[in-house]
Amino acid sequence: MNAVLINLRKLRQYPSAIVGMIIIAFLILIAVLTPIFIPYSEAIRLWRGGEDVWAEYPRNAWPVWQNWFSDVQRPETIIFKSAEGDGNPTFENLSEDTREAVYTYEFDYQYDEFPPELIVFFNATYNDKQPHVEMLWYTPDGREIRAGEFAPSASSSFRFSQDSRLQRRLERATGIEDVPAEKGLFDDPEQEGFQVLKGTYQLKLVVLTFEPDSEVQSTFVSYGLVHGIAGTDHRRRDLSVALLWGTPIAMSFGLIAALGTTVASLCIAAAGVWYGGILDAVIQRITEVNNIIPLLPILIMVGTLYSRSIWLMLGLVIVFSIFGLSIKSYRATFLQVRELAYIDAARAYGASSSRIIFRYMIPRLLPLVIPGIVSLVPSFVFLEASLAILGLGDPILPTWGKLISDARNQGALFNGFYYWIIEPAALMMLCGVGFALVGFALDRIFNPRLQEL
Repeated sequence: MNAVLINLRKLRQYPSAIVGMIIIAFLILIAVLTPIFIPYSEAIRLWRGGEDVWAEYPRNAWPVWQNWFSDVQRPETIIFKSAEGDGNPTFENLSEDTREAVYTYEFDYQYDEFPPELIVFFNATYNDKQPHVEMLWYTPDGREIRAGEFAPSASSSFRFSQDSRLQRRLERATGIEDVPAEKGLFDDPEQEGFQVLKGTYQLKLVVLTFEPDSEVQSTFVSYGLVHGIAGTDHRRRDLSVALLWGTPIAMSFGLIAALGTTVASLCIAAAGVWYGGILDAVIQRITEVNNIIPLLPILIMVGTLYSRSIWLMLGLVIVFSIFGLSIKSYRATFLQVRELAYIDAARAYGASSSRIIFRYMIPRLLPLVIPGIVSLVPSFVFLEASLAILGLGDPILPTWGKLISDARNQGALFNGFYYWIIEPAALMMLCGVGFALVGFALDRIFNPRLQEL
């Protein structure tokens, strides 16, 4: 073991290995911190949530860094919440029961494209008499547009694009039929066609309540075309949740599968060589039969007919990979190790069979096995992603492969949402490159033939 540790210190001599270790350390750090800041139950709640969780997020929005590389500045999401003190509210009692509250949401719009959606969410509390809301829109050039009137309920929303009266008013103002509300409200009337009028906009909400204890809370959302560090999908979900939680899942799947497969194969091969006879023959026959059986179709069959749990798939991968062709190469090496002098010396002083196997035979192969373990990790990560792309990924957990599968099903490439596939694919590539760089360096250190090159 001391020789192994000494050889591991030689990694510092290889710049590629240092880069690989930095990448692996970065991925492991994310894998450790993600469950701390986003607990498992919270991640599941977020990823399986609908409009109740993601209502304030835009649909199919690019990451904000897309604006860094483009001359056209796409809008970001703008949110105002009266419950948090936004809107500079003013209150006036018109009568004993009637009260007027005025909220003014003011924002500076300096983007080159129109927002895709404008929505005001309301939460009203009342007994019998429903409150009344009048909405007024003020443009930078001083125009006032009556956005609409609304009677909010306990939980309701006003979508500008679905109000027919607002659309008719915008058609008269612009002279264009079927003008979308989002374009009509932000359009520059002095320019031909649709051009964004940049400047300060205001949305004024005049709220009338008709009961002493009645109250209306509002949330105004101007949805953006870019959002967050990772963007959003067709269900408004923030992709950073799946990208972050996909890291511990990928790391655990790859490391457990690589370590479990290699360690089990080593122990079985060593036991077969040491005890020989029927045990060795049975191990070799199982290995030969197992290598005829294709793994992927079996996983597809289990996922289709029984369960798509990622941990069940992991167990099957380990079981079928234990009896791989690597057992035969380990067996060939153990046959040579068994004849070495120090094994005879261990027999002479009365060492038990288990002690000889685990203390003398298996450690002899560790220098050759360690590079293989490191190089195996990405292959199992890619296997999990392949199952997800085939529709056999875990139905609950958000993973890198699940992101790619959702993107493919929603036609992300055809619709121009390239980020949806690029981000998980880039993380998978980063994982593969990091482990490959370290694996090649370890192979060069531990392999006597490569040391001479």
